Amino acid sequence: MNSDGVAGGEPLTDGKWAGWAGWSDPHPDTFLQAIGRGYMRGVGPTSAQVALETRPSHRNRLDTLHGGFLAAFADHAYFGALWAMGHKAQIGGVTIDLNMQYLGVGRVGPDLLAEVELLRETGRLMFLRMLITQEGEPVAASSATVRKAPAAR
Repeated sequence: MNSDGVAGGEPLTDGKWAGWAGWSDPHPDTFLQAIGRGYMRGVGPTSAQVALETRPSHRNRLDTLHGGFLAAFADHAYFGALWAMGHKAQIGGVTIDLNMQYLGVGRVGPDLLAEVELLRETGRLMFLRMLITQEGEPVAASSATVRKAPAAR
């Protein structure tokens, strides 16, 4: 675990996620355990990518990715993306609103990729949007507002 309270954080050096930073919660009994370990990388000062390997526990009774899981992944991906963009203190922020638009059927097996963009930042808020794809096909789009973590005193 690094000083941000994030397990991992350093870029991985081998395997399919080489060049990405791993993201997992160091606490064993949190909701993040249901989502799984994510991978993130900054793409620019206002954009990042967050990826996740899908697994059978993410499916619904139709054998496709559950919409609630996709929304939870989106919420997770916003904070991973902010971390990857260099806003590391914001992992202590909170989601004010999260909107989802489901664009296609997600399948168990292929990795999810969230492309996240920071649209605007004010003194207390960050406005973001993302597109979630699987194998290049859109699965969902999202927008969110994050209230920044209180400044350390």
